[in-house]
Amino acid sequence: MKYLHAMIRVHDLDATSKFFTEGLGLKETRRMDNEAGKFTLVYFGAPANPESEIELTYNWGSDEDYGSARNFGHLAFEVDDIYATCAHLQSLGITINRPPRDGRMAFVRTPDLISIELLQKGAALPPQEPWTSMANVGVW
Repeated sequence: MKYLHAMIRVHDLDATSKFFTEGLGLKETRRMDNEAGKFTLVYFGAPANPESEIELTYNWGSDEDYGSARNFGHLAFEVDDIYATCAHLQSLGITINRPPRDGRMAFVRTPDLISIELLQKGAALPPQEPWTSMANVGVW
């Protein structure tokens, strides 16, 4: 058996694609528009392991409530510098829901409210402002 991908339904394909590419540095690996089924599939891979993909499914014109149920959980990414990653995401207007106060872990959400866990590669970084005194925001 081989793990292939995780699928996320999205309402705003452009904003969520930007989150994964410009925000997290993933690369779009392939895209398929299905005229008959009225949907678009876009796949993204992380530079270190592009074969394990995230699939975004955009159903054209859908206003279905995909919800934000807690049964899904989150996607997790290892990053080289959690502080730099969070600062970069903030510069793109992304809310840091759970700041990396411990130098090790943070949570953000995609434009379609999917929780993303960011984990520092290797040992935790030394605590650093403004992160250490930043409060949690919302849910993740």
